This record gives sequence, C-alpha cells and structure tokens, in this order.
Amino acid sequence: MSEFHIDYRPRTAIKAQALADFIAEFTQPWKDEEDLEEGKAWTVNIDGSSTKEMSGAGVVLVSPEKDKFEYALQLRFRATNNEAEYEALLAGLKLSKSMGIENLTVKSDSQLIVGQVKGEYEAKEDRMKKYLMAVKNLLTQFKKVELLQIPREENEAADRLARLASSGVEIDGFVEIQGRPSTEKETINPISFTTTWMLPIIRYLKEGTLPADRAEAHKLRIRASRFQLLGGILYKMGFSRPHLRCLSPEEANYVIREVHEGVCGNHSGARSLAHKLTRAGYYWPSLLHDATQFVKACDKCQRFANVPRVPPEEFTPITSPWPFAQWGLDIMGPFPVGTKQAKFLVVAIDYFTKWVEAEPLATISEKNVKSFVWKAVICRFGIPRVLISDNGKQFDNGPFRELCAQLNIRNHYSSPRHPQANGQVEVTNRTLLKQIKTRLEGAKGMWVEELPSVLWAYRTTVRTPTKETPFKLTYGTEAVIPVEIGLTTLRTTFHNEGENEGQLRLNLDLLDEARERAARRIALYQGKMARYHNAKVKLRRFEVGDWVLRKVTQATKDPSQGKLGPNWEGPYKIIQYYRRGTYHLEDRHGKKAASSMEC
Repeated sequence: MSEFHIDYRPRTAIKAQALADFIAEFTQPWKDEEDLEEGKAWTVNIDGSSTKEMSGAGVVLVSPEKDKFEYALQLRFRATNNEAEYEALLAGLKLSKSMGIENLTVKSDSQLIVGQVKGEYEAKEDRMKKYLMAVKNLLTQFKKVELLQIPREENEAADRLARLASSGVEIDGFVEIQGRPSTEKETINPISFTTTWMLPIIRYLKEGTLPADRAEAHKLRIRASRFQLLGGILYKMGFSRPHLRCLSPEEANYVIREVHEGVCGNHSGARSLAHKLTRAGYYWPSLLHDATQFVKACDKCQRFANVPRVPPEEFTPITSPWPFAQWGLDIMGPFPVGTKQAKFLVVAIDYFTKWVEAEPLATISEKNVKSFVWKAVICRFGIPRVLISDNGKQFDNGPFRELCAQLNIRNHYSSPRHPQANGQVEVTNRTLLKQIKTRLEGAKGMWVEELPSVLWAYRTTVRTPTKETPFKLTYGTEAVIPVEIGLTTLRTTFHNEGENEGQLRLNLDLLDEARERAARRIALYQGKMARYHNAKVKLRRFEVGDWVLRKVTQATKDPSQGKLGPNWEGPYKIIQYYRRGTYHLEDRHGKKAASSMEC
C-alpha cells in the first residue's frame, strides 16, 4: 500500500466521549410529559335516540392511531331522549375505563348534557340528577377528560348507531341489551343451596338414613311407605295412577307451565289444572296450591276471564229530601230520523215524585242540553239541589257547570262504565223505550209524535216505590185519563163544578201528607231492595297502589277483534280512592285514566 502512498493505521479503542457523541447525534429530542399525554388521548363520540317502542345509544371510540370501535346499546325501558344521551355517555365512559384509557375526549351534539356535566346548566328533575351524579362518579376515575359539544353533522356515526339500536334492527357489530336504567341499583340475590322435599325420602329408601329426632324419624317411616324408587327415580303410589313421578320445584314449574299454556294447554282453572297434572302422572306436595297461584298470576287467564255477575259492593240508595230537589239526566238514541231531523231524546226524572220530562233533539250539543234543563226543569219546577248525570261532554262542560254554579246546583257524575250509579234514569229510559217501540210498530219515524202520549201514560201510572202516580205527587190529584170520558167513572159522573175548586184546594193542602207517605214507602222499598242486593254481594276491595284490570266496554273494544277480544284491559294503578267501589286509575306510563273505575 506504500506505493500508493496509503498509510495504514490500526483502529484504536473507542473512547467514552465518542460513544456519547454518537448517541447524542442519533437520539430524538425528548417531548414534554403533557405533549405525550395529549398524543395518547382517545376520542369517544356519543349519541342517544328515543322512540315509542324503545330507546338506543350509540358510541364510537377512536384511538390515537385513528382505529374505530363501534358500540350500540338497546334500552329496553322507557327513556326520554336526554336520558338516552346520558346512557350513551355512561356507556362510553365505562367502555373506555374497561380498556384502561386514562385520557379521553368526549364529543356529543347534546348541548344540555354537555352543559350539565360542565356545570353550566342545572339538573332539576330527579332522574337527571341521578344520571349526572353517576357520570361525575365515573369521571373521577380518569386522569383527564374533556367534553366538547359538536354539530350534529359531525356526529353522524354515533347518531346512526343510536337510531338503529332504537329501531330494533339487527346491527353488524357488538350490540348490548340493557333492561333497566343505569341509575337503578342492581339487586343481587345470594345463591343458596336448599335440599328438595324428596331428598330425605330417597336417603331413607336407599340407605335407611333417618333423622336424629325420634318423632321426625317415625313420621318419615310412615311417609316413605307410600313412595317407591324405580330406576333411581322417586314415585308416589297414588289413587288415580299406580305411580306418580315426584318432581323437584324446578321440574314442577316446567310441567305446570307446559300443561297450562303449552301446545296442549287450555288455560284451565286451578282445580282442573291440578287434576290434569295428576292424571298425567306427576306429584309434589304443594301441587294444588302451586296450580292456584299460577292461574291467579297468568296474564291471559285474567284478561280473558269471565265478567263476574255477582255484585262487588253493597247497595247504596239515592234519596231525595223533597220533590224536585234531585233530578237525573240522560240521553237516549240515536233513533230513526223523525220530525225536525230529531234523532236523540234528552230525559230528566225527579227522584222523589218520578216525574219525567223529555225533549227530542236533532243534535245533542251543549247548548241544547243546557236549554232543556233551563226550560223543562228550572223554569217549571224551580231550582234543584242536585243534578245527576254521566260525565259525557253534554253535561260536563264549561257553560253547563257555570249555569249550575250560578244557581248553586251541585253536579254529581256517574262513571259511563257503571251506569247503575244513575239507576233511576236508566230504568226510566228502558220503560220509555219499551212504550215507544210498542206504540210505533212499523212507523218508526213517528216516535216524536208519539212522545207526548208516552210521557202522559208514564206520569199517570202508579210507580212501585211510591205506590202513587207521578201526577198526583206533583199536582195533588189524579189526572182524568181518556177512558174516564169514554166510559164514565164515579168522579166524572157526579162531577160538581161548584165543589170542584174547593176539592182541588183541599187536595193541595193534603199533598204534604201524601208526599210523606210516599217518602216512607220509598224508604221501605229501598230497604227491601238493599237486603235482596246485599244477600248476593261478594265484596271486592282494592287499596291505593294496587294494579288492576278494567272491564272492556263497547267504547273501548277493538272492533277488529270481534268476539275474540279480551274482556279486561290494563293493567292500571289505583292512585285515589273516591268512594266505596270507585277508584281513580293511571296506566303504566303515568297517564291518568279518562274516567274512574267502579267495581
């Protein structure tokens, strides 16, 4: 190498300084700890959706490397849109915590949720306060969490997941079903190991093992004599079958459910169900009791149960202290179109004298009903103390209540589901309808012309409770009917014009005595009816907070179901006790029922 003027020198040992310079040259500069934390922050987009059927929550988790994880949550409970947003936030926080994330950026398009968590808005409702507290408890478990409100357009992925979850459509990815709000504490039942009723018998038959107590041992020997082990299975020697297989509580639950509502089930009664189980060859000690409790708790058995005809409450008579103090009001119809397009009949009856007033109407408007009460009742017989009617809009409206308030008239309303509460006018309606039908025969449109004759016939007929005619209790004397003119009676034959006025005045003076007798007869009649009614009563009482089913009426019946529809609807919760046999109800969503329920 010397000929090329190359000087060779062997490599010397690397000094420490040279190594330090090399490391310093090729090592990247250190970043601040805060910069490292910001670089490792995850992002979670959340959104909630609420519909009538169910609610949903969507969560999109994005890593610092921009990897996406989608998560959907179906909420199988009633939740508002804000509550669904909170559920989405809680789900995102729990998911992030389970993945060990410490730095998180939460993005939501809900101004209310972000504002409440940041403290800018106040949570007023109790449920929102509980959600806010749950979120704040979770936030303390992170090192750094930043909440940002973003426009809805930037949150499309989470919004899509939330809407799909609330619609019930299957989603590609992980979908969790949540049955209760996150704010409710989950109760955990401890696992307990209990011995079945068969174990002592099996041990005795296999091994001869007896209890230490002599009395219990003697009892077990006698009881075990009626059982037998066949192929390792315990059987009871019965009367309906040679061998009845003994079942554990779990097996009994399966058998009773299958026989009652399975493929061959017919939702029979408790005793019939117990008989069918025994005939099938099964046995356990509480068979009849379990069958009874199962039938009582069966939803279909309750909804399609027969409507009981036995009265559930004792008889409550309605009495009037004096004539024309208490009137019952009702509307009949629709009838065939008659004179002046009349299709309806508004009826009023006095509870004391049984006097009836009626007027045909073309429409049953508030104005027409108010006019009838003013002309036919108030202007003819004075201001009554009480008006009893159902709570239809014709009687329960602003102008009608205002008229009654001005004249100090009290309004009593009966439930349309229980028209017997206004029984006097219902009985009168049936009587008037029967008389109208028998008079008309083929000419049904002539009912308006026949109405005055029907009313006259009713007013001059003796009523059973008073043993007097309404005409006499109203005017003090009996009316002269047409037959007394065609074929004279004693009073029409020996009629004296001069003494007639004096006799009429005397009858008016004695009218109070006749009305007193009528009042006593009414009291005796109502007492007799009460004894007859109460002898058949089977009391049915409920308490505030009880859940009940309400009888389906023609107004609430689904026409498309026909005769296959249920007899009962609900469930409803009793929220107020009004009077004996009458309750105010609300449905499962807290909506108050339109009318009270009468048992």
